[in-house]
Amino acid sequence: MREQISTHKELEKVILVGLRTPGITESLLDEYLDELAFLAETAGAIPVKRYTQSLPLPDNKTFVGSGKLEEILEGVKVYEVQSVIFDDELSPSQLRNLERILKVRILDRTNLILDIFAHNAKTASAKTQVELAQYQYLLPRLTRMWTHLERQRGGIGMRGPGEKEIETDRRIIRDKISKLKNDLVKIDKQKATQRKNRGKMVRVALVGYTNVGKSTLMNTLSKSSVFAENKLFATLDTTVRKVVVGNLPFLLADTVGFIRKLPHHLVDSFKSTLDEVREADILVHVVDISHAGFEQQIQIVNQTLQELDKTEKKMIMVFNKIDAFTYVPKDEDDLTPKEQENYSLEDLRKSWMAKDLDTVFISAKNKDNLEDFKELIYNEVRKIHTARFPYNDFLYPNINFEEES
Repeated sequence: MREQISTHKELEKVILVGLRTPGITESLLDEYLDELAFLAETAGAIPVKRYTQSLPLPDNKTFVGSGKLEEILEGVKVYEVQSVIFDDELSPSQLRNLERILKVRILDRTNLILDIFAHNAKTASAKTQVELAQYQYLLPRLTRMWTHLERQRGGIGMRGPGEKEIETDRRIIRDKISKLKNDLVKIDKQKATQRKNRGKMVRVALVGYTNVGKSTLMNTLSKSSVFAENKLFATLDTTVRKVVVGNLPFLLADTVGFIRKLPHHLVDSFKSTLDEVREADILVHVVDISHAGFEQQIQIVNQTLQELDKTEKKMIMVFNKIDAFTYVPKDEDDLTPKEQENYSLEDLRKSWMAKDLDTVFISAKNKDNLEDFKELIYNEVRKIHTARFPYNDFLYPNINFEEES
């Protein structure tokens, strides 16, 4: 059941569909669809057309309404696409109606993310967690999924459960969900034992939106080779490395990235993976400063962290990818309000971001300002370490990080 299909020989052509509801501007919807396009590309597809619709609420039957659906149907024929991907989660009835009318594979955002997770899961732990999330998503949609399972064909959204055997009995699916949950309990116990065996070393966890450079920073600090790629969710399994900065050792964990509208099935399934976040002494929130929507990404990560762990932890803000940051100065006679691109890195250093938290601006890729980050994390780790082991504080003198690096 956990077998993955082979990679696509040819990239699929897909259409993207977004809904603009009250409170969502056109520019924000464009940003959402840019992210959906990146998700689709990560899954192995080529977005060839976008459609947007403005409605107070999603249409109960077709999500976008009959008029817009006719436009999408015409686009399906013109561009000869294999799939249509919607940026929100669709109900089982909406999925059935859309598939009946458009006669192509219909995916929603949740299904697409689950597909990427299924492709990227490498360890037994990650595969079990992804499979559980897939079955929980599949259960209420079992009737809709029958037609796809019957075809036994590949494509995005088709990885994982049910590719080899057609199972229409809901009881069987529930039994599988129960078994996977029991498997995760065993995995949780094993991971808990591993964490307990690490002793009282200070724990630092890298958190942040997906594709902000956490794994690259992990590789730079630990001099290891954690998989890093310019794709969403390249890292699924939490990787823990012993890192020494100056002469002070601590444990550094690289965790799965967060994303807007992260499917709740995945949040529930990956709770054991995110235990590293709960048990961390220090959180290093990595932000892609070059991304146009980095402020919203910060809010999404903070909200997700609040859901995972209500306890207050020391937070260090690391604004990464300054090498990709672009600054467009305004003309002196331009009296219009500043846009984000009109703020320089120096402006941002003086803004709200640097007021309440320890912040540093770096390029993990080019190792720019890395010594500033090392000094910052060294000082914070040392505070916790000396509180736990006050008798060996003399072992950790002040370090000149410029000489060290």
